[in-house]
Amino acid sequence: MNKPTLLILAAGMGSRYGGDKQIDGFGPNAETILEYSIYDAIRSGFGKVVFIVRQEILEESKEIFIPKFGNLIPLEFVVQTLTNRVPEAFQDPDRKKPYGTAHAMLCAKDVIKEPFAVINADDFYGEEAFQALGNFLTHDVKPDLHCMVGYAVKNVLSDYGTVSRGVCDVSPEGFLTGMIERTAISKKETGISHEADGEKLEISPDNPVSMNCWGFHHSIFEETERLWLSFLEENKENLKSEFYIPKVANAIIQEGKGKIQILEGGKIWFGVTYSQDKEHVMKELKSLHSEGKYPAKLW
Repeated sequence: MNKPTLLILAAGMGSRYGGDKQIDGFGPNAETILEYSIYDAIRSGFGKVVFIVRQEILEESKEIFIPKFGNLIPLEFVVQTLTNRVPEAFQDPDRKKPYGTAHAMLCAKDVIKEPFAVINADDFYGEEAFQALGNFLTHDVKPDLHCMVGYAVKNVLSDYGTVSRGVCDVSPEGFLTGMIERTAISKKETGISHEADGEKLEISPDNPVSMNCWGFHHSIFEETERLWLSFLEENKENLKSEFYIPKVANAIIQEGKGKIQILEGGKIWFGVTYSQDKEHVMKELKSLHSEGKYPAKLW
């Protein structure tokens, strides 16, 4: 059986952070956050890494990462553009905003033929998450059975502003039944809430959310492409529309084309949305090295 692939979404603009956080250094030796994900993936049985990047950071990404661990695991780089997998009839020169996470995933269709995990470049997920993903993608995944590592919303917020999270509904059997992307979640003195468009929604602290830590059978690309073409047709006039992975997940569930199992493994998370988050992330990584979770130098 083929070893699973790790697909890293690293094409974000980092507008709230103020720079390219996917290639910024956070570890004791200036390691990027995604290097910890790759380290954990290698020791969890993954066999290849695919980066989705913007053209502007392609060469710098190669210069940083290939010398560090290119001899330990095969690497591929794919560029997400506003024309990649966009039929000419839907290409609009006035569009500036990237199309989102599901489009980024679809850009990797030609280089992934095996089960794969999808993660964000700027999130630290923890070794347990990759062990759970590696085991599922090696032994349990099927064309109609995928997975997601769930995290309690109380553990995945920022002290410095709102965050976007896929808020999940889960069946008693542990399968995802639906997800809504909430784009303005924050913690207040009264609890955790989502406030947008004049509406306020209270969210239970233990409610599982998606941190874009998914595991898919490669058949997901066919469903994603079908939904992608429908999305483009429906959003021809909306130049800020985004095609998210939760949209794909919801569709295959609602249409009865697959199930998504929620995996235990979301034990630890931290990430960077705002520049102020950097100090906290650096402190957490230093602590993990001191505890022996990671060697003095990753590579």
